[in-house]
Amino acid sequence: MTSTVPPRGVSDPVVVDDGHLREAIGVFWRAMVGLPFSIFDVDDLQEPGRVLAVFDGKDVVGTANSYASSITVPGGAELPHAAVTHVGVKATHQRKGIARALLARQLECVRDAGDAVATLRASQPGIYERFGYGVATLAAEVVVDTRRAVYRQPRAGHVQLREAQVDEVSDLCRRIYDVGSGRLPGTIKRSDAWWRAHLPTDPTGQHHFVVHGPRGREDGFVSFRPVGAEDWFHSKRRTVVVDDFVHRTDAAYFALLQHVIELDLVDRVVLPSLAVDDPIADLLGDFRAVDTVAVRDETWLRLVDVPSALAGRTYGDPGRVVIEVSDDLLPENEGRYLVTPEGVKRTDREPDLSLDVAALGAAYLGRPAWRGLALAGRVHVLTPGALEEAEHLFVTTRAPHSGTIF
Repeated sequence: MTSTVPPRGVSDPVVVDDGHLREAIGVFWRAMVGLPFSIFDVDDLQEPGRVLAVFDGKDVVGTANSYASSITVPGGAELPHAAVTHVGVKATHQRKGIARALLARQLECVRDAGDAVATLRASQPGIYERFGYGVATLAAEVVVDTRRAVYRQPRAGHVQLREAQVDEVSDLCRRIYDVGSGRLPGTIKRSDAWWRAHLPTDPTGQHHFVVHGPRGREDGFVSFRPVGAEDWFHSKRRTVVVDDFVHRTDAAYFALLQHVIELDLVDRVVLPSLAVDDPIADLLGDFRAVDTVAVRDETWLRLVDVPSALAGRTYGDPGRVVIEVSDDLLPENEGRYLVTPEGVKRTDREPDLSLDVAALGAAYLGRPAWRGLALAGRVHVLTPGALEEAEHLFVTTRAPHSGTIF
């Protein structure tokens, strides 16, 4: 893939210095058109060397940003990861190749920073496949009719739930989130800036935080808030929205979910981002009390360092397949890889499957995408049975899911 040359008067992407950070962030928010402008400290929006900008004269006309993070991959390992965000181009400068130049340059930057993987949330999904990103996780939006939702099994014994106070929420939620066990493939590390932007500081606000577990050993929390509170007393559809739901044990999952569903005065509970295989409906006596209203693309994933990323995860058994990977933007990733339950290594053997790096990104975290990718012509089957081998090797027992917006 050849990067588009910026038009006359427009610079190649460069790393932004401190004097242009606020201008770059402003370009992003204006480019989003429909998003409400968020007020952050500029220091929360950048890391040295990670904010890129394109200039027309002295004016910033395009920008892209990323945060250093880590991502959990199948098997539980955490790989160095770039959380890509704040990609935008001024409306007056769109369709000129600026986004193409930014995203291509950004890949070189995150590679040079040592990141094995990059992920993003796509506002315009048609753009990112061209840069090697594939849809690696999905998220289900679920609505529960609490009047019909009765648990098949009541809570067993004493359940340790308590409402967290605003002054303890920050440390408590971070500590629970950072517990290593119970993480699904696709979970990413949340930066300090993320927590500052998403945790409430107003003790009179309407956010509720409930935690599970004994003090000092909490293993889950749920954050929720009412919507339509101005007509709460008279509403026939009193609704709460779950903003964050983190559970490191099955006991925490069961108890926190039951707590929200059984709240007095609440008719509907909206959970905007669950894993697509979340068992919530199976917990209830009336399966139709749970309505999945949408399934959306969540994580778009790009393998920046294919050898390291493939070696960093585990694989199912049995299976053995040689995949040939193409990558127009980062050609050092190209080659043939032998994948077995024991691991991955480069090989000169004839390939069983060939695909580009975006298709590999779609399958990397364990989403059962291989058959669909082949039907779409994105994976080429060169050896009979190789597609089934790849499914055995790559697909995980739990659907990958992130649950973090950035």
